[in-house]
Amino acid sequence: MLYWALVFLVVAIIAGALGFGGIAGTSAGIAQILFFIFLAFLIISLIAGLFKRA
Repeated sequence: MLYWALVFLVVAIIAGALGFGGIAGTSAGIAQILFFIFLAFLIISLIAGLFKRA
């Protein structure tokens, strides 16, 4: 999922450089959503790992 966030980030940067505002905004929004989903999964995995060790 982090891969897709990075892909959409790159697409947003390229589209922004070329002047396609709508595409850049959409790609940046998708990248941001995927980043926060990945971050939530990371936190859940860390908490689950701590409980598994105990």
